[in-house]
Amino acid sequence: MKLGKLEDHDLVAQYRSGNEQAFEVLIRRHQKRIFLQIYSKVQDADVADDLFQETFIKIIRSLRKSNYEEKGKFLPWAIRVANNTTLDHFRRESRKKEFRPSGEFTVFDTYGEADQSYEQEVIEAQINEDLYKLIKFLPEDQRKVLELRIFCNYSFKEIAEETDVSINTALGRMRYAVSNMQKLMVKHNISLEF
Repeated sequence: MKLGKLEDHDLVAQYRSGNEQAFEVLIRRHQKRIFLQIYSKVQDADVADDLFQETFIKIIRSLRKSNYEEKGKFLPWAIRVANNTTLDHFRRESRKKEFRPSGEFTVFDTYGEADQSYEQEVIEAQINEDLYKLIKFLPEDQRKVLELRIFCNYSFKEIAEETDVSINTALGRMRYAVSNMQKLMVKHNISLEF
């Protein structure tokens, strides 16, 4: 059977068994979606390309160390790795602006010069980080629908196909996920507003 026809979980198993070409198929299959996810956050093609490479290095390391639990969810997991890599980038950039050896400089010194899109990106990165913390508390079926919708930008038709349920079931799970997320936000005192 050709590698291109295999499901993601089969490709992961092939790669773990030493078939490097299986990973190349995974990259080709998902590189556009993962790159666009990163680019949507950083709005800079060069930075996005660097973060994309860093993401796939982390994915390779995780697969080789068996840190990835196969549940047929390679793409949402890879998107999470990409989002976490992007968050790390924003944290590093934020630290660069806050620190000066003299100790006289603070982030507020550049507030008037700050790029609004950069500030927006940092806020969005923090919101995404808070979302990740909350999503882990959702039931599995709701979590998968929410991840596919928010992080992978799937349509409800695509979600229904991916999860092997009807569109109405996918919509219902999303509705419950949003409702439960709101309850979790209150419980954990997390606000997604700025």
